[in-house]
Amino acid sequence: MNQEIYIQALKAIQSIYGEDAVFREGQYEAIEATLTHHRTLVVQKTGWGKSLVYFVCTQIQRKLGKGLTIVVSPLLVLMENQLQAANKLGLHCAVLNSKTKDKRNEHLSEMKAGTLDLVLITPETLFTDEIQSALSQVKIGLFVIDEVHCISDWGHDFRLEYTRLNRVIKRIPQIVPVLGTTATANERVIEDLKKQFGDSVYVSRGELMRRSLSIQILHLSTSAERYAWILQNISNLPGSGIIYCLTQRDCEQLAYFLKDNGIYAQAYHSGMSQQDTNQAEHMLQNNQIKVLVSTIKLGMGYDKEDISFVIHYQQPSNVVAYYQQIGRAGRNIDRAYTFLMCGNEDKAIQDYFIETAFPSETEAKDIYNVIFNHSDCGITAKKIEGYVNIRKNRVDKALMFLCNEEIIWKDENKYYYPTPHKFHYNREHYEQIKAIRYREQKQMQEITKTNMCISRFVVNCLDDQTAENCGICRNCLGYDEYPAVPDEMFIKTAQMYLEQLQIPIEPRKQWPDKEEFTGSAKIAVPNETGICLSKYGDSGYGMLVKIGKYRTSLGFCTELIEKSAEVLRPIIAEKQINAITCVPSLRSRIVVNFAEQLAERCGLPFISILNKKGYNKQQKDMENSIYQCRNAWNSFSLLPNIANIPKRVILVDDIVDSKWTMTVCGYLLTQAGCEMVFPFALADSSENRRKQN
Repeated sequence: MNQEIYIQALKAIQSIYGEDAVFREGQYEAIEATLTHHRTLVVQKTGWGKSLVYFVCTQIQRKLGKGLTIVVSPLLVLMENQLQAANKLGLHCAVLNSKTKDKRNEHLSEMKAGTLDLVLITPETLFTDEIQSALSQVKIGLFVIDEVHCISDWGHDFRLEYTRLNRVIKRIPQIVPVLGTTATANERVIEDLKKQFGDSVYVSRGELMRRSLSIQILHLSTSAERYAWILQNISNLPGSGIIYCLTQRDCEQLAYFLKDNGIYAQAYHSGMSQQDTNQAEHMLQNNQIKVLVSTIKLGMGYDKEDISFVIHYQQPSNVVAYYQQIGRAGRNIDRAYTFLMCGNEDKAIQDYFIETAFPSETEAKDIYNVIFNHSDCGITAKKIEGYVNIRKNRVDKALMFLCNEEIIWKDENKYYYPTPHKFHYNREHYEQIKAIRYREQKQMQEITKTNMCISRFVVNCLDDQTAENCGICRNCLGYDEYPAVPDEMFIKTAQMYLEQLQIPIEPRKQWPDKEEFTGSAKIAVPNETGICLSKYGDSGYGMLVKIGKYRTSLGFCTELIEKSAEVLRPIIAEKQINAITCVPSLRSRIVVNFAEQLAERCGLPFISILNKKGYNKQQKDMENSIYQCRNAWNSFSLLPNIANIPKRVILVDDIVDSKWTMTVCGYLLTQAGCEMVFPFALADSSENRRKQN
C-alpha cells in the first residue's frame, strides 16, 4: 500500500461522507492502481462507487499539479448526476455535450487556462474538430472511459461512436493514467478490454450479487395478460419504479393505459423531445410518478437510490443488459422487487434487433458504390437514399460502419471517397458477434426456466461463480410474493383498452425531393391527421385485419366494418364529410368492397375518383421515403371525367406504412377539387416505432 496516496484518498472520502467513512472492498486498491499502474479496469456492480475512484484520483492529481481529467461518458443524464457528485469533492468541473453548446467557448477557455479539474464529455463531442484542437493545447492528467464495455465489439451495448476511443488509448503516453469503468462486463469483454488497454492492466473485479433484489419470473404470453398483471399489482408495490419495454411504441401504449386507469406513469424513450425526457426524469427522481415506462434509454448511469421495483414487460436480449437494468433498483433500500415477463413475442422482437444490428453486405456495397461515383463532389445521406432502395435508418447505419472502418470519410454533411482503404465487408466478424447474441438470447431464456436461485443463476451467467443463494427470489422462497397470473377482471380491462387503441395517421407535409416531384418542398394542402384502427397483427382488430387481408374472396369481416363505422361517424359529423373514396388496387377488390360497405354503414356515397396505373412494384417493397413517394407518384392518377368531386372526403386503405400512398392520393384529390382529405386505414404495418432506445 502506498501510504501517502492512502491518506489523501481517505481524507477525500471523509470530506464527503464524514469522519467515520471507509473504503468499500476494492475501492482504495482501484484508486492506487489508477495512480501507479497507469492502465486500470474497474468492473464492479452498480452502486459500488466506480465514479468515486476517478473523482478521488482527480483530486489527488490536481493537488500534485497534474493535468486535467477527461471523463468520456455515453449518457447526458449520467453526466448530470456525476457533476453533482464531483462538486461535493470541491472539484471544478464542466460538461461538454450537445446540450451545453452555449457554454462551450467558456469551458474551452477554462481548459486551456488550466482552471478546470475535470471535464465530462460525450464521445460525439470529443471527436469534433473544435474539441480536438482545444485538447492539443491541454495537459491531460487522467483519461477515463465510463461504461467502457461500449468500446468492445463483444459488449452488450457496443456503440460505434465509442470504438474510436481505442485509437485514443493507443496514442496516450504510458505515463498518463487511463481508467475504464463498467458494471456490465463478462469474461469475454474483460479479455477484449485488457488487449485494448495494453500491457500490465490492473483489473478490479468484485462480486456481482445484488442482495437487496428479489426476482420473480412471470410467464404471461399476451399483451392483455401483461397489462392486466401490471394494473392489478403496481399499486401494491412500494415506492416508485421502472417498467422496461423493448420498443418505443410499447412504452407509449402501456404508459397511456396506466394513466387511463389512475396510475401516475410517464413514457420515456429517445423518440421524445429533450424537454419531455428531462421532465419525466425529474418526476421519477422526485417521486411525483409511480412508474417510468422506458426503453433502454434509461439504463447506464441513472442514479436514484430508492427505486423499489423494476418490471420487464418483455425479456431483454441478454443477461448483461438484464443485470444492468434490474440494478437500477434497491441501491439504498433493504428490499426491491423485480419481475421478468416472458412469452413468445419477446423472441421475435429480439431476433429483429439481432438481425438488423449490422448493415448487410449488399447495403454496404450499394451505398459505397454511390459514394464512389460521387467522389469528386461528395454526396449527402438524403441524396444517397434516392439511389438505393434502403431504409433511412439502414442507410445511416451503413454510413456509420463505413466511416468507422475508414472506407469512406465525412466532411460536414457530405460523404466522400477515396481513402487509403478499399471496400471490405467484415462478414466473419459480424457473424461471430451475431452468433454470440443468439447464445446470449438462449441464456436469457434459460433464466426463465431455472429451478436454482435466480439471482445466483444470473451472476453465474456473468462469470461470477462466487455467489451464494440470495434467499429472497421466487425460487429461494418457494412461493410467489405477488400473483403469478392476473385476475380475469383485469384481463378484460386490458383487452378492452387494447381493442380500442387507434393510431394517428400523421400527415406528410413535405415532399422528399422537391425537384423530382412538384418543384416545391411543401405539400400545398396536406391531409388531415387521420385514424388507423389497429397495429397490424396485434391481438384484437390487428389480428382480424391480418386474417381478412388474405381471404380475399370473403374480404374483411363484419366486425371490422362495424367498428370502423362506429369510429368514423362522429368524425363525419364534426368535419362535415360528404363522401368516401379509396386507394384503388389492380390485385384485388378487397379495399373497394370494404370502402363500399363502410360508406353504406355511414350513410355516405362511395365515389371512385382514383385510378391505379399498371402493375407497378408493391409499395411494401419500397424502403425509404424517396422510393416510396416515387413509386406511389408513378402508380396513381385521377379517373377521367369525374363529375361532382366531393369537397370533404374520407380516403380509405386497408394497410398504411410509410403514408406516401395516402399522401400522393390525397394530393391528387385536392388537385381535383377536394378541399379536405381525411385518411382512414384498418391497420398500421410500419416498423418506425421498433426502436430500442
